[in-house]
Amino acid sequence: MSKWAIHPGDTRASLARLPERSVRCCVTSPPYWGLRDYGHDGQIGLEQTPAAYVASMVEVFAAVRRVLTDDGTLWLNLGDSYTGNASTGGTGKSTAYAVRDLPNKNTPGLKPKDLVGIPWRVAFALQADGWYLRSDIIWHKPNPMPESVTDRPTKAHEYIFLLAKSERYYYDHKAIAEDCVRGDAGSSFTSEYDLVTKPGVGLAPRKRTMPPIGGVKKAGGDNATYSGNTPDFGTTRNKRDVWTIATQPYSGAHFATFPEALVEPCILAGSAVGDTVLDPFSGSGTTGAVAVRHGRNYIGCELNPAYIALSERRIGDEAPLFAKGGAA
Repeated sequence: MSKWAIHPGDTRASLARLPERSVRCCVTSPPYWGLRDYGHDGQIGLEQTPAAYVASMVEVFAAVRRVLTDDGTLWLNLGDSYTGNASTGGTGKSTAYAVRDLPNKNTPGLKPKDLVGIPWRVAFALQADGWYLRSDIIWHKPNPMPESVTDRPTKAHEYIFLLAKSERYYYDHKAIAEDCVRGDAGSSFTSEYDLVTKPGVGLAPRKRTMPPIGGVKKAGGDNATYSGNTPDFGTTRNKRDVWTIATQPYSGAHFATFPEALVEPCILAGSAVGDTVLDPFSGSGTTGAVAVRHGRNYIGCELNPAYIALSERRIGDEAPLFAKGGAA
């Protein structure tokens, strides 16, 4: 039976209590820098400078790396922000709690209205700290939040970084393979011939000497051609790195949540049934709900008691027969 648990308090302290190499996959979305006050002292996201925020991220994910198996992966979702207007000092009240001002985003080296570049600052810092930066996945949002700006495009994407603890790591590409796209909507390969440029002739067909996926080899050794005027490319292809997924509100949460469809491919590719999945910023429990749905164990860390209660209800509703409290 799968097990799950949510550890209260600062995520760094919670991670320090977990056994080494006990988690196969981490899927998480930390608080973004300078965008929201969650009402707790010591929370991540209210650092006064981007550099301080990046340092916090490096510290947290060094602790995550310790608890990952040697073939484990980290799937990290981060959004960006802009520096504040000089006349206001870059401060703003939180949309979640009217407790205090958000950090001043007019920092040395950044001009008012600059895009801060937080996701890539964090990604490069993690790379320098020893992580293997394997992919930058674009989360394309077909229903982005409206923006009143008229001097730049409306932002409709965020990043998910795939990072690995080691050079060789667990990645089940078949579990998230996409359906092939054919014809006008996809590849132009409609026969076993490629077009090549010949001197004095221009484009001309050349018979392939390497098999298409699913092709049937004819006799004739390694340089044989392959049968059929319309090769069988198979029914699936390797998943691309642009994921079009609509944002998904969760009725119990008063803040932005992971869409389940965004979390699912990360968990399916990064873990097997029976593995343990970690989210050090559990929030509303989206990672946990998807993990237990697919037969994984789950460990969450969360600072806010209200969010712990919310995610416990959510995961419990998703898998009422799963054992709470035994994942770690």
